[in-house]
Amino acid sequence: MKRPFKLEVLWSWVLLTQSRRSFERDPDRHRSVMWARFQNEVLSRSPKYRHHKRQALEAFPVQEKLEFMRDFDQINTRGLTLDEAMEVAVQSEQSRDFAPTLNGVTVGLSSGTSGNRGLFLASEKERAMWVAAVLQRILGWSIRKRKVAFFLRANSNLYSSVQSKLIAFEFFDLLKPLDGHVTRLNLLQPNVLVGQPSLLIRLAKAQRETSLSIGPSKVISVAEVLSPEDERVISETFGVRVDQVYQCTEGLLGQTCPHGTMHLNEDWLLVEQEWLDEKRFIPVVTDLRRASQPVVRYRMNDILHAGTCTCGSRTMAISRIEGRMDDVMVLQGDVTVFPDFVRRAIAGAHPDIREYQVVQLSGTEISLFIPDPAHWDLASQALQALFNRLGAREIVVISAPSLYHNDGSKLRRILALRS
Repeated sequence: MKRPFKLEVLWSWVLLTQSRRSFERDPDRHRSVMWARFQNEVLSRSPKYRHHKRQALEAFPVQEKLEFMRDFDQINTRGLTLDEAMEVAVQSEQSRDFAPTLNGVTVGLSSGTSGNRGLFLASEKERAMWVAAVLQRILGWSIRKRKVAFFLRANSNLYSSVQSKLIAFEFFDLLKPLDGHVTRLNLLQPNVLVGQPSLLIRLAKAQRETSLSIGPSKVISVAEVLSPEDERVISETFGVRVDQVYQCTEGLLGQTCPHGTMHLNEDWLLVEQEWLDEKRFIPVVTDLRRASQPVVRYRMNDILHAGTCTCGSRTMAISRIEGRMDDVMVLQGDVTVFPDFVRRAIAGAHPDIREYQVVQLSGTEISLFIPDPAHWDLASQALQALFNRLGAREIVVISAPSLYHNDGSKLRRILALRS
């Protein structure tokens, strides 16, 4: 007998609690049990993976978004095709009506570039698990009703599923003008504010200029890299710590703990590390709770910094998300420049530099956008000093007239040249 959705959420809460306790007691045994169950109950139903049953994780191929989407029909366990799923997702995007499902399955579309966009599937049971995870690990339990204002490119049944007497999600469409959002926020007076750092910075500016007057008890950064400079401005403006959620098409991967450190959800994720140096790594993720669309050894495009935390959890601590591998510049002479190098150089040029963008045009040419000409000169000198220090001595920095950013998409402050 099918459970009502709210009971499914409560049951998922119980399962998540048990799962975290099991992991904290014995991480290795927990991973082994979860992997065996995942193989028997999920991979056995996937046309692509059913023949890999009972093999070690290392025997499965590592994949990226291109392979994941190419093999969509064979990976998913619901018998859906990429074409029919894409049709539903695109229609929802165009109509801005995100309620339709495909055979009872929610279909979502990532914010990637055209031709490189990811699709995700979530059954009602998986939606309930996601809701329970959000309530338990991000928002926390409360007997007082909370109003959550979340800014995203697209709404989803995942978010509308959370509505109850104790919590109300209000979707704010990133494609709409900021003035309308400010008016709605002043009327809503949200307890929780969720959005991309580039949006949160604009709201912080509106708050300082008094057109916006809200007092959220929690601010959560999603989707984009949160720089230390933006984090400080947002936190000081709203008077609360800025928490982070690491979520993407591939699932809910991590969130900030009560001590302020991000942890990966290793009680349902197997996370392999491809190390770039002694502190940076690219995660390769296997999600043991995704049943409609199994995620096995998926190489993310993110650069994470391993960290430590005093909260006591044995789940992996992440000190920061540096950016995407797409943001790593390779300059003339095969000189590698990580995004963090660029951010630190610009932040050190002048404390008031908040709006900037660095775009690699070629192996020897970089464009830099900063609105204030005086700040541009300082930042340009700082970048030249950085490149010289790394061994790239013939790099030309030119002035960009504006930000390169499409409305509704993620703002990337550092863009490397794509081959």
